[in-house]
Amino acid sequence: MMNRTKPIQGELLELKNIIESHALDYGLDFYPVVFEECDYDTVNILAAQGGFPSRYPHWKFGLDYDQLSKGYAYGVQKIYEMVINTDPCYAYLLKANNLVDQKTVMAHVYGHADFFKNNYWFSGTNRKMMDVMANNGTKIRRYMNRFGQDKVETFIDKVLSLENLLEHNLLFEKRQKVKKVEEEEFDEYDGQSEALKSFFRSKRRYEDEKKELVEAPSKDEFTEIETLRDSSLPSRDILGFLMEKAPLEDWESDIIGMLREEAYYFLPQRMTKIMNEGWASYWHSTIMTNNALNASEVIDFADHHAGVMAMSRQQINPYKIGIELFRDIEYRWDTGKFGKEYNECQDMHKKANWNTSANLGRKKIFEIRKTHNDITFIDEFLTEEFCMRQNIFTYKFNPRTNRHEVDSREFNEIKAKLLNQLTNSGNPVIEVTDSNFSNRGELLLKHIHYGVDLDYGQACETLKNISSIWKRPCVIDSIVEGAPSRILYDGKEVRTQKL
Repeated sequence: MMNRTKPIQGELLELKNIIESHALDYGLDFYPVVFEECDYDTVNILAAQGGFPSRYPHWKFGLDYDQLSKGYAYGVQKIYEMVINTDPCYAYLLKANNLVDQKTVMAHVYGHADFFKNNYWFSGTNRKMMDVMANNGTKIRRYMNRFGQDKVETFIDKVLSLENLLEHNLLFEKRQKVKKVEEEEFDEYDGQSEALKSFFRSKRRYEDEKKELVEAPSKDEFTEIETLRDSSLPSRDILGFLMEKAPLEDWESDIIGMLREEAYYFLPQRMTKIMNEGWASYWHSTIMTNNALNASEVIDFADHHAGVMAMSRQQINPYKIGIELFRDIEYRWDTGKFGKEYNECQDMHKKANWNTSANLGRKKIFEIRKTHNDITFIDEFLTEEFCMRQNIFTYKFNPRTNRHEVDSREFNEIKAKLLNQLTNSGNPVIEVTDSNFSNRGELLLKHIHYGVDLDYGQACETLKNISSIWKRPCVIDSIVEGAPSRILYDGKEVRTQKL
């Protein structure tokens, strides 16, 4: 893969140095950025693998690559750039881009690089993830050679179905330093991850506390065991819980640990999509229009920029919402349209023409990009006036006219729907509440209901995958068709009962 990319040189390198100097002049702060150039096929391969040139082998990467390639071939989509949250920060440029696009992409990349380094939600991410991903790929290939590709890939499928069930607060937990485990205890495999070593320590403690479960009974011979409360519950870190408490083979625990680490690495990007893209778009627009554009490039830049910012009725455009909200905040703090006095002003004419020349806008948006995520960003700074100016409404599909139509113009409904879509990145919030449900070693989960029901089919498949890893029946409490219900999987079939 690395032979398919090459460092930029010549005119591109000169442009990179110019754009970088503009970014620094505006106060952006970032790790060194390494730009590499590649063709569209290589960009699609990289995008399918999350931006990393070396990953573990899995069919989903091929599926994503196929979709991206067809999208490019049919003119449906085009990847202009890709930037990776590492130190140094790697960014890939498409060879086919013209110079105005390359300058725009570079300015956009420096916005992302600044956000990656300074946003609080990224503060705990591993900046050497390029090496970690490559090491994970090597270890998983080793497991495939030893235990069979189909067996390992099937297990990975089950783990990946749970990779969105994460605990956001774990992003800020400091990594606990533990004593090094003696190497002779792990002679069976080479180069175990810290996750695997942590698993062994937790497993020993767990087995000491729960000796009755060392030999779990078969599915057809469930027996009563002594009630024992697990102090680690409730937990939304489903993968972490299974890695430490499920009766797994060592290689299975190691794979869960690796994929869990990768999932937490990508989590801040899901939590800050609007802010991250908005911040990068704000800076590519600022640098290009104020500093980097030649007169002959204005039309091309405006055309491509407008295409990226186009809004759809089916879904929000994070680039458009993000950049416009940052601009709105900058304008409000420059003119003093914030605070108690402004909010309590009842004179509409005075309020419309309010301007204290505070000039705090640039300082404010730098503060916001450091501390907020998408939910707090929208919750605190989205205003009714902003929604009216940007024509932001809620839409629903009308089967009679076969098109999406405005459902509501009410600000509270618009904001509530947007926040609901952003909660947990649109994924259901699930937590483990009991590892000894019914006093039989079964696993009880709870769906934290925020107004949207579980997809019943997906819930059933997820239960089956968790049960396969847990080696016992699994149950989840949720709301089904408006009524509190319990979905149960006993190892053979799924059934639902009202609570």
